[in-house]
Amino acid sequence: MKTALLYLMSAFYLVGGINHFWNPGFYLKMMPPYLPWHENLNYLSGLAEIVLAILLLFPTTRALAAWGVIALLVAIFPANYYMFQARETVFSTLPSWLLIARLPAQGILIAWAYWYT
Repeated sequence: MKTALLYLMSAFYLVGGINHFWNPGFYLKMMPPYLPWHENLNYLSGLAEIVLAILLLFPTTRALAAWGVIALLVAIFPANYYMFQARETVFSTLPSWLLIARLPAQGILIAWAYWYT
């Protein structure tokens, strides 16, 4: 089960990372206004997701990649919080419960990555 969940997590970050390049507008809307260089940060986080997804697959780099995933999840938390803050304007098409659920979901994703450290 742990191996299957590892492949699932890797696929999750690989697809998400690629999507940063295919659909950047989706991610740019999530960026809080106080962050600089939105486009660069979007591509950097997408690249980080892709690299970490690949590194998770190799036993020699798995623990380092898992720590990298944790760091990335912490780094993108402000975007999730911003989505909740802007729920009545920028993200009015998404249900509020989903935007609220994204906040503790980060903790679940961190715990999932920590399992591989």
